[in-house]
Amino acid sequence: MFENLTKKLELAFKNIRGQGRLTEKNMKDGLQEIRVALLEADVNYKVVKKFIEDVQEQAAGQKVLDSVNPTQQIIKIVHDELVRIMGEKHEGLRRAESGPTILMMVGLQGQGKTTTAGKLGLMLKKKGLKPLLVGADVYRPAAIRQLEIVAKQAGTEFFSLGENANPVDTCLMARGEAQMRGCDTIILDTAGRLHVDESMMMEVRQIATQVKPHEILFVANAMTGQDAVKSAKQFHDTLPLTGVILTQMDGDARGGAAISLIEVTGCPIKFVGTGEKLDALEPFHPRRLADQILGMGDVVSLVEKAQEVVDREQAIKFQEKVRKADWNLEDFLQQMQQMKKMGPMGDLLKKIPGLNKMMPQMNGVPEDELKYTEAIIYSMTPKERRHPKIINGSRRRRIAAGSGTSVQDVNALLKDFEKMKKMMKDMMKGSKGRGPRMPLGPGMLPF
Repeated sequence: MFENLTKKLELAFKNIRGQGRLTEKNMKDGLQEIRVALLEADVNYKVVKKFIEDVQEQAAGQKVLDSVNPTQQIIKIVHDELVRIMGEKHEGLRRAESGPTILMMVGLQGQGKTTTAGKLGLMLKKKGLKPLLVGADVYRPAAIRQLEIVAKQAGTEFFSLGENANPVDTCLMARGEAQMRGCDTIILDTAGRLHVDESMMMEVRQIATQVKPHEILFVANAMTGQDAVKSAKQFHDTLPLTGVILTQMDGDARGGAAISLIEVTGCPIKFVGTGEKLDALEPFHPRRLADQILGMGDVVSLVEKAQEVVDREQAIKFQEKVRKADWNLEDFLQQMQQMKKMGPMGDLLKKIPGLNKMMPQMNGVPEDELKYTEAIIYSMTPKERRHPKIINGSRRRRIAAGSGTSVQDVNALLKDFEKMKKMMKDMMKGSKGRGPRMPLGPGMLPF
C-alpha cells in the first residue's frame, strides 16, 4: 500500500534539499513532482489540484528554522495536508442510545461486503460486543450461506429468512431477533447493486428508511481506484452514507482512493481491509497513514497489534531471560512465532521508522529469511537448541542436510544469534533495568 507514492515523494523532496529558504522558484520543480506522484497514485485530479495549491500557499516564503532543513519543513507541510484531506482523526462507529446498534453494508457487486461483514463482526466481538450478522442478499447465489459460514468462523450470531424472503422484511425482523438473542449490534449484509439500477436502489432506500440504521457503510475495493471514489459519490447522492470501508488496501501499491474519498464524498473512511483473514480489518487513522506514506513508519499501530496477539506473560519471561543473557534458540523460535502472528514481516518492518527506507533492498527478504531460520532451528535437537555451543562440525552438516540449507547458512545463523544476544544484553544495560526500548512491545525481538 502506497509503496509507489512513498518512493516518488522521497525523490521530490530530494530536489528541495540544500535550499536555505522555501521560495516559489525552488518549490516549483518539487511541487511538480509531488503533483505527478499523486496523480500516478490514482488520486482524484481535483483533489491533487487543491492539495498542491494549499501546500504551495503554506510553503512559499516560509523561513527555514536553524534546526529544520527545507526538506523537513516541506515534509511537515505535505504531511499535515495529507492528514487534513484524509479526515484528521479516526471516526469510530456510532452507537445506539438504546437497543441494538444497526450497521448497514452497501456497495457494488463483488467488493467484499460479505467477508467485510464477518471481519467487522469479529472486530466488535473482540471488543466485548455481541453482533448479529443478517443475510439480506437474496440475489447472489449462495450469498446467505456464505455469510452463515463467515459468521460461524467469526463466532458471531447469524440470522436470515432465506433466499425467498423479501430483503426489507429480513432486515426489519432482525431487530426483534437481536433482542431475543441478547445481541447489541446488527450488521445487515445487503445485496450488491449498481447505482443505475433504479429498482435495486429503491429497495436499499426502503431498507434505510424503514430500518433506520445508525451507520450506512459503503464497502469499496481500493484496487478499483477512482472507480471506488466515483461509485461512493453516486451512492452518497442516493443514500445518506455515514462512512466507507476500503477492502484490499494491502493489494494496492498506489492508494489513491484512500486519499481522494473523503475530499470527494465528504464521508469518512472508518476501516480498511488489509488481508484475506477475518482479523485483517483495521481502523483508519489518517495521521498514521500519512506517517507511512512519508516513510515515517507507524509505531502506534505496530504496538497495538503486538498487544493484541502477543502472549504478554511469555514476553515478560523472555525479557527476564534477556536481562540475564540466558536465552537460547528455543526462546528465539518462540519469539519468531509471536512475530508471525502480527502479519507479514515486510509490512511490520515498514512500520518501524528508519527501516522503511531500507525496504527496497529488503523486498521479499524478511519472509524468506524467516522460513530458512525456522527450518534450521527445527532441524536441531532440543538439546542443541538449548545449548547452541555444542553444535560442532558434524552436527552442523546434519542440521544443514535436514533443513535443506548449507553449512554456511547454519554458521551464519549461529553467528547472528550470538551477536543478537550481546546486542540485547547491551540494550538492557543501556536502559538501566527498565527493559529494552524496542518498537514491538515487551520482549519482542528487533528483527
